[in-house]
Amino acid sequence: MGKTIIEKVWERHKVYEEEGKPDLLYIDLHLIHEVTSPQAFEGLRLNNRKLRRPDLTYATMDHNIPTKDRETITDKIAKKQIDVLVENCNNFGVELAGLDSPNNGIVHIIGPELGLTQPGKTIVCGDSHTSTHGAFGALAFGIGTSEVEHVMATQTLWQDRPKTMEVVVDGRLENGVSAKDIILALIAKYGVNFGTGHVVEYRGEAIRGLTMEERMTICNMSIEGGARAGLISPDQVTFDYLRGRENVPDGDAYDVIVEEWKQLASDPDANFDATLVLDASEVKPMVTWGTNLAKG
Repeated sequence: MGKTIIEKVWERHKVYEEEGKPDLLYIDLHLIHEVTSPQAFEGLRLNNRKLRRPDLTYATMDHNIPTKDRETITDKIAKKQIDVLVENCNNFGVELAGLDSPNNGIVHIIGPELGLTQPGKTIVCGDSHTSTHGAFGALAFGIGTSEVEHVMATQTLWQDRPKTMEVVVDGRLENGVSAKDIILALIAKYGVNFGTGHVVEYRGEAIRGLTMEERMTICNMSIEGGARAGLISPDQVTFDYLRGRENVPDGDAYDVIVEEWKQLASDPDANFDATLVLDASEVKPMVTWGTNLAKG
C-alpha cells in the first residue's frame, strides 16, 4: 500500500510512539518572532535549560513592526517585545533577522526566500499560518507558547497523528481568478471546518499550474478551513524556486537532494482518509470581509 506525503514526512520524523497517545516528532526548523517567544525563553531561564538546537532556530521581528517609520516605534509594549527578542537571541545564540537586516520580513515568507523552508521538513512557529510553508512539501503548523518552549528545550514536539485529506482541484482557472479564490471557493462549498482534524494535500491540474507564491497563499489559508496544516507535493516549480537560494545545497549536492525531494510525492496508490473535489472552471473571483463564506 502506497503512502501519502503526509505519512512519509510524519514517519521520517517520529521519535517515539505509544498506543493511545500523541507521537513525539523531531522538528527540523523552528521559526520564532517577538510576540510568542518571550515567555518561552523565560521558561528556559527559570528551569536553567539551554536552547537545544540554536542552529535549527531562526528569528525575525514582524508582528510589531510599523508599516512606516520603522525606526520610531511608539507603542511601548511592541517596542519592549522587539528589544526582548534581540536580547534573547543574543543570549541563546539564535540568528536574528532584525530591523537592520536585509533578511528581515514576514516570518512565513523569509523561510522560503532564504531557502530555510525545504520539502520534507517539519517546521513550526508560534503563529497559526505557519502552514504557508506547506507549499514546498513541508509539514508545517502553528504552535502555542508552551509548545514553543518545548521545542526550544528538546527540538521535539508531541502531536496527535492527524487524518489525511486530499483536495483535488481539477481543470484550469479562468482569467482573473487567483489562488485566494480557490481556497475561498473551497470554504464556500465545504464549510469553514472542512479540514478539521486533517492535514490537507492540494492536488490536481489547477494546483500544479500555480506559482510558488500562489501555492503559499492556498496553504496559508488552510487554517481558515479548519485544517491542522496544508501542503503540496514538490515538483519542478518547487525545485526551480529553491535552486540557488541561500541555505540550499548547490552543484551536484543540489541534484542529489532534488532526487530525494521527488520521492516525497504521494504514491499513486496512496489512500487518504477523505477526498474533496473542486472544478477549477467553476471558481470565480471572490471578495470576503469577515463573513462566513459557508453561509452564503
